[in-house]
Amino acid sequence: MSLKEQIQEDMKAAMRAKDSARLSTIRMLLAAVKQKEVDERIELDDAAVIGVVDKLIKQRKDAQAQYAQAGRGDLADKEAAEIVVLEAYLPQRLTEAEIEAEVARLVQETGATGPADMGKVMAAAKTRLAGKADMGQVSAAVKRALSR
Repeated sequence: MSLKEQIQEDMKAAMRAKDSARLSTIRMLLAAVKQKEVDERIELDDAAVIGVVDKLIKQRKDAQAQYAQAGRGDLADKEAAEIVVLEAYLPQRLTEAEIEAEVARLVQETGATGPADMGKVMAAAKTRLAGKADMGQVSAAVKRALSR
């Protein structure tokens, strides 16, 4: 079963359970997936769906930080709940040590020698680590590896 089919099944289960918070988050995710499919005129595979989920999580984290800063704890909590639902559709994330090891391999494979080669390493990292690691962490690891 593809990830998109799994999300649709989870939506049906949330409807049956009358879990309105989970249901609205899943509907938002499916709408974002459908929008991307319509915009690009393609059928999204699991990797592309994971990319959409990653993007939505990043948006939720940004909004949560903004709400917390503005003293709106109720809205920040709602965003946090949506993040929990969305994270269920991501594959197991790499640890910090695994990210460092993968970045070291990528630096070696691309032949990167310094900070000027960061774009080359990040392009390779995006294809290999998409959905498996937070790209912010990957970027920081690449900077550390190339500044040595």
